[in-house]
Amino acid sequence: MSESPRLAPQTDDVVIARTRQWLERAVIGLNLCPFAKAVHVKSQVHYVVCRETAPADVLEVLQTELLALQASPPETRDTTLLILPDALTEFLAFNDFLYPADKLLRKLKLSGELQIASFHPDFQFADAEPDDIGNFTNRAPYPILHLLREASIDKAVEAFPDAEQIYARNIATLEALGAAGWAALDVAAYPAAAPVPK
Repeated sequence: MSESPRLAPQTDDVVIARTRQWLERAVIGLNLCPFAKAVHVKSQVHYVVCRETAPADVLEVLQTELLALQASPPETRDTTLLILPDALTEFLAFNDFLYPADKLLRKLKLSGELQIASFHPDFQFADAEPDDIGNFTNRAPYPILHLLREASIDKAVEAFPDAEQIYARNIATLEALGAAGWAALDVAAYPAAAPVPK
C-alpha cells in the first residue's frame, strides 16, 4: 500500500500569496464580497501569518492584531486577515474557537468598533451537506480570521444598498460555477502538483 504524497511546508510568503490569490480570484473575481476590491486595490488589507497551533496562543496573537488594527489609521490598514496555516485545521474545532474569539473582542471592549468574520477550507453551513457548493462562499485556502472595522462595514453597506441580497447572489454564482469551476480557480492551500518526492 503506497503512502500519501508528502506536501512541502509552506513559507509565510507562500501562505500570503495563496491567500491573496484566493482573494483576487474568488472573493473579488466572483464578486462574493463587493466591498473587498476597494481595500485590496488601495493596499489596505494587512496579512498576518500566525504559526501558533494551540488555541490559547492563537488568542494571544488575535488580541495583538485586534489592538493593532484599532490603533492603525484606516487609510493604511482598513482590515486584517489573520491566517492560521497550522492551527484549527478541523472545521468543528475552528468553529468552536469563534466563541472565545468573540469573548475576547468583548473583553477588549471592541464590540461595536471591530468584528471578526471567519473562513475555513472545510466551512460548512449548519443545514448544508459537506459537498454543497454554497459552502464555498466561506471557504478559503487556510483557516482565516477576518478582522473588520464596523465603520468600514457601515460605509460599504451605504454604497451597496442591496447588501442583504449578497448571500443569495453568491449562492447563485457558485451554483452556476459548479465544483469544477471552483477547482479551476486554483484557490486551495496547495497549488496543483504540490506533492514533493520522498
